[in-house]
Parts: sequence; structure tokens; C-alpha cells
Amino acid sequence: RSEAEDAVKHLNGHVPPGGSEPITVKFAANPNQGRNSMVMSQPYQGQSRRFGGPVHHQAQRFRFSPMTADHMGTGGGASGSPSSGWCLFIYNLGQDADEGMLWQMFGPFGAVVNVKVIRDFNTNKCKGFGFVTMANYEEAAMAIHSLNGYQLGDKVLQVSFKTNKGHK
Repeated sequence: RSEAEDAVKHLNGHVPPGGSEPITVKFAANPNQGRNSMVMSQPYQGQSRRFGGPVHHQAQRFRFSPMTADHMGTGGGASGSPSSGWCLFIYNLGQDADEGMLWQMFGPFGAVVNVKVIRDFNTNKCKGFGFVTMANYEEAAMAIHSLNGYQLGDKVLQVSFKTNKGHK
């Protein structure tokens, strides 16, 4: 918390090298207040650690916004993977997990290109896993380091880079 407060204090209103306008750095507002608050807050009940949600910039100039894009898989990967980014595998999600939850969890670590929760065709409930694609390798690695082993509700998440193994 103190590091975040320092970041806000020192970076808010600062013009980054190569930039032409100052950036806005602040604590994220909870995007669920008032809208779907009952549905989205249920998986978090009883937890002492919470994610505040994605960072929203006033003009949406500096970070990809999933809400304004209708081209969900076309973001450019900065390093390594040509156009798709770095795909992460998230295992042990609860049945009520959804894409918004993954955006909230991974957004604070960097640019998220795409999220996908794998659902049962008949029930539309999460099958326990999903995928998050991030544009930057270092940000993806930090998300893995921070979220692998994270307890979400009564489940402990397993987060890793997706591998290209066939189904067994």
C-alpha cells in the first residue's frame, strides 16, 4: 500500500519520457459498485486480500480497454510472440468465475489483450480454468509470480504460461 501511495504521489501528473501529456496515476475505483455488486462480490466474501479492479484512465489513451473494443484478439504483442502476446493458463477457478473477474485480477499487472473463461456448454458454468493473454512478457511473468497460489474464495489458483501440450 505504501509503495502504491508513493507511486501516486510521484507519478501522477508526470510526463513520461517520450510522452507529450501528463499521466494520471491514482487508486482504481471499484467498478462493481452499483452494477452487479451482488453477483461479483460473492466470490470475494470472507477474504482479507482483494483486488481493486482495473486502472481506468480518463481518456483511455494509455491502456487497452476491453469495454471499447470489438476486436478481442487483435492486440499487438510487444516482445516475443508476433501478434498474439503471452498466453497464461489459470486453473482452479470457481464455477461462477467470469471474464470480468480475470480482467480485474490481471489488469493491475499490465496490458491485458484478451481473457477467456472456459464454460460447460450445457450449464454455462466455468469448467475451472481460463486463459489470459498479456502483451508484455515481464508483466505476464509478474502476474504469474503474484497470482500463482493466490486463494480466491475457497480455491487456490494455479497460474502459469500456457503450454502447447495435446489433450491427454
